Amino acid sequence: MTTVSLRLPSESIVRKILAGLLRSPGSALAFITVLTIIALALFGPSFAPQDPYNLISLNIMDSRLTPGSEGFDGNIYLLGTDAQGRDMLSAMIYGLRTSLAVGVTSGFLAFAVGVVLGLIAVQAGGRIDSLIMRSVDILLGFPTLLVALVTLALLGQGVGKVIFALVLVQWAYYARTIRAAALIEQEKEYVEAARCLGNSKSRILFRHILPNCLAPLIVVATLQIASAIATEATLSFLGVGLPITQPSLGLLIANGYQVLLAGLYWISLYPGILLFLLVFTINIVGDRIRDILNPRIVS
Repeated sequence: MTTVSLRLPSESIVRKILAGLLRSPGSALAFITVLTIIALALFGPSFAPQDPYNLISLNIMDSRLTPGSEGFDGNIYLLGTDAQGRDMLSAMIYGLRTSLAVGVTSGFLAFAVGVVLGLIAVQAGGRIDSLIMRSVDILLGFPTLLVALVTLALLGQGVGKVIFALVLVQWAYYARTIRAAALIEQEKEYVEAARCLGNSKSRILFRHILPNCLAPLIVVATLQIASAIATEATLSFLGVGLPITQPSLGLLIANGYQVLLAGLYWISLYPGILLFLLVFTINIVGDRIRDILNPRIVS
């Protein structure tokens, strides 16, 4: 059976995105910054000064040291320590790992759920389509943070519960995006050719239409990962996200906020800067990807 070639293979999209990101100095710097932060999260614990969540490695005599101070055991704490004597640099590295893991995991799961439900809506049509899209409208009609707060108020704290709450508030964006893109792709000539060759609806959806809808999905995924990281930090800061025993940038900021008026600015300042830098650069990359993949915008 003759196969129908895809108009825009995923490999071409990746090459186009990389070339476009590196062409602009601003987006190239943001992209390199994101890669550096990810590398720090992946490999940072191997050279971090201490394990900040191992009680054996902590010394109460080193609590609330200012940045650059020498500890009781002679170690230099470049970013200072918090009230428990944890090295802030180490705590930020471990917190970054958790924040990135929660953001990427929730983004991947929301992507999968949203794409599947969006394609089901396109293929089934009728009442099923209406039911899925009305659910999308209801979810998108409420603030993301409010839905996540209510969900965690019912479920309690925990990494898995935070991920579930983020998936719940994110999948609707992917479902709406894939449905709109798939409805447009259905009218293209290559889809008609696939139908004439006897391909089933499911094969056409997943083999031909879905790869050609990756461009808008990649943009949504990039921006939603940044949103998930910021939302998790907000939830943890408010005390309804991750438990206090779990490293997180949001929890580090919350811990520092409690003693901010005492002059211990570094406990919340440095994690806040890292969180801002991470979310800001991911958003820059996402905006640039949107410009690259939008043919109506001249890069």
